[in-house]
Amino acid sequence: MATLRLAFFNAKGGCGKTTLAWNLAFGLARRGNTLLLDADPQGSLARWGAWSEEGGTGIAVAGSEQLSATLPASLRYLVIDCPPALDAPQTQQALALADVVLLPVLPSPLDLWASQRSVEALLQLQERRSSLRAALLINQSEDRSALSRAAEQAVGTLGLPVLPIHIGRRAVYRSAAIEGKSVYQMGKRGAAAVAEIEQLIEEVRK
Repeated sequence: MATLRLAFFNAKGGCGKTTLAWNLAFGLARRGNTLLLDADPQGSLARWGAWSEEGGTGIAVAGSEQLSATLPASLRYLVIDCPPALDAPQTQQALALADVVLLPVLPSPLDLWASQRSVEALLQLQERRSSLRAALLINQSEDRSALSRAAEQAVGTLGLPVLPIHIGRRAVYRSAAIEGKSVYQMGKRGAAAVAEIEQLIEEVRK
């Protein structure tokens, strides 16, 4: 079975790419051999992975050098955390490698507008690679917030499909990060977050 290669990308920083990549990789690892790749030169995900491994709670994180390496035949899932820079060579390599690109956006007008250039870049890439799947993912959504609801309606005008799964604004994502864990390792506290990530996994595996 071919490797499913998934990248999280948005040139707008602060949208939660790293947290999503980390937790999605943990969920996918329950299904098959998974490699988590930190393509961001800042190395935040790699440090997170090293810290969690020391505590016996994590998974190994590869560096950007793996973008040009041959993937093991046994690898089922590759999850890439891209730099928040469209023109970075690591971003270009990751997008060229990916089968699926998820563009996380926060449900606020400023974040949506700031993400427009990233959306346009993915649309141009799809013109050259019709097989590439790309979609917007609403992150840190607050169901009871009027601003979130208005932004969720506006995101549909950006030009890419919007995944029906929304990732909520939950303290457990921050708590898990502080402890060097994923939400899968947070017991009952992480149940709602795990349910969201599981739904996201089912969407990207379609």
